[in-house]
Amino acid sequence: CSSDLDQPPLQSIRQAGLIFKPDSPDLKDTYLDIIKTFESRNINVQVEKNSAMLIQKNGVDFDQLCLESDFLVSIGGDGTLISVTRRSFQYNKPVLGINLGNLGFLTDIMPNEIGSFLKKMENKEYRIDTRMMLELTVDSKTYVSFNDIVITRSKLEDMATIDAKIDGKLFNSYHGDGLIVSTPTGSTAYNLSSGGPVVYPLTDAIIVTPISAHSLTQRPLVLPKDFEIELSSATCKDLVIIIDGQDRIDINKKHTIKIKNASKKAQLIHRCERNYFDVLNKKLHWGQNS
Repeated sequence: CSSDLDQPPLQSIRQAGLIFKPDSPDLKDTYLDIIKTFESRNINVQVEKNSAMLIQKNGVDFDQLCLESDFLVSIGGDGTLISVTRRSFQYNKPVLGINLGNLGFLTDIMPNEIGSFLKKMENKEYRIDTRMMLELTVDSKTYVSFNDIVITRSKLEDMATIDAKIDGKLFNSYHGDGLIVSTPTGSTAYNLSSGGPVVYPLTDAIIVTPISAHSLTQRPLVLPKDFEIELSSATCKDLVIIIDGQDRIDINKKHTIKIKNASKKAQLIHRCERNYFDVLNKKLHWGQNS
């Protein structure tokens, strides 16, 4: 099941930390059923305190959850998993994604499959994939991104002008709606809809894609992971940075933005049978007659 790109199996799976899709109390019965399934496999469950409010139970702080769990369980969709992965970044915990909707790019275990998958985990019949993340520094404050970092105009009527440097040397000035800097995992998100390439998610690379560029000569660029990109704008009064579609940072021409490969990788727990190209086929309808 494993390859040179995977992490070894966990030494213990006796403690699981659960995080539910936020603001979804209508799924209370589903959450309770999932907890029962874990406990039926003799896996002790702790629930993050905000998630626990959805099922009227006591929970624990997120940091405590990470410290005391062998692995984390994101229950919702890809957005929930991305949030959990970013928040738990410093703790280096593998995350299992349980999907309450359709097959996701990241979450492939459905609720009715949890029991059988936990049995496979007990037999070490699973994978832990490692995914590159990005580190964003705005002046002295640091953030991490799982999918992408978008730098765009804050006002619809403005055009963003973004200067991009590598090793202190200007390599391009982007004029248009903005710029996407994504991980290979994020290549199938906003990057794809803006004309960027699909990159195999276990690759180590940084993808730079202009958004609605003013010139047709501006094309997507794939860089090695060890490059650090510095972005700035000498002409724009106001820009906004959006991290993974979840966090927003307002900036102006006085700010310096640096993006590089993060010091750690995300760890995602998957079934051995999961095939990325099957996911592309289903999500993007590749190889299917229209």
